[in-house]
Amino acid sequence: MTEQMRDTEALIRDQIAKHAVLLYMKGTPQFPQCGFSARAVEALSQIGRPFAYVNILENQDIRTMLPQIANWPTFPQLWINAELIGGSDIMLEMFQNGELKTLIEQYSPAAEA
Repeated sequence: MTEQMRDTEALIRDQIAKHAVLLYMKGTPQFPQCGFSARAVEALSQIGRPFAYVNILENQDIRTMLPQIANWPTFPQLWINAELIGGSDIMLEMFQNGELKTLIEQYSPAAEA
């Protein structure tokens, strides 16, 4: 493993550790760059709790390294409490049955009024 790869892995692990709810996505919540990312943002937005995001299109190293760390080949990837939840299909299923809201509310405080 190269030094750059180690640095990227350390960056990813730091991001996951620092953010209770983190979405690795294509684009930004305001301007998603793929339909799967758009659906993921929509579900998270409807829950109404803050979440962090990383635009993988702006960092090719993260885009390449994260699937190896997560053992999950596609994006978006939702991480809650440093655990990979999954991609948009899993997120939407969990959103529809209420599991995602419960999980996020457990780890992401309500925004200040």
